[in-house]
Amino acid sequence: AWWMMIPAWAVVGAGVFFAGVTLLSYRFALLPSINNVGRKSYGTFFYAVSIAVLGGWFWTINRPEFAVLGILVMTWGDGMAGLIGKQFGRHGYEIWGMKKSWEGSVTMAVVSAVVCALVLSATTSVSGIIVILSIGVGILAALLEAFSKFGLDNLTVPIASAAIAYGLVNWLSELV
Repeated sequence: AWWMMIPAWAVVGAGVFFAGVTLLSYRFALLPSINNVGRKSYGTFFYAVSIAVLGGWFWTINRPEFAVLGILVMTWGDGMAGLIGKQFGRHGYEIWGMKKSWEGSVTMAVVSAVVCALVLSATTSVSGIIVILSIGVGILAALLEAFSKFGLDNLTVPIASAAIAYGLVNWLSELV
């Protein structure tokens, strides 16, 4: 969205609006298909909040690519992890009563790392270390997804992925 010059207020406003819609939907079952994940989860709400937070943070400092990185890590990483985990997950584990699979968690890490590498290689000048940085972000995303309850991963994964990538890119840029 940043390449279309969408202003920060529009990104934040959309996130806040959809967070409100999802809260209403939880209460009045307006959109049952997006809330029906088979467990108590506020993931859709947290995802909308994360978009507002990322937009407000990274658009205002003129680094929207990191907001996009966080959002794409969540959509692609978590989405593919869920699909692969359900379809091919044969090696399960449980954390705090949540059933996960190693296949899903590895998918989360790998897809998140690939997304991170693609975004960073297209938008930053830290080319020599992007693979290592992206693997770190992918592992962080998988750990946060594994340990988050009630859909909180939809908040923690995109914000932490973007924040860590941003911090490391800035730090590495100063070293070079």
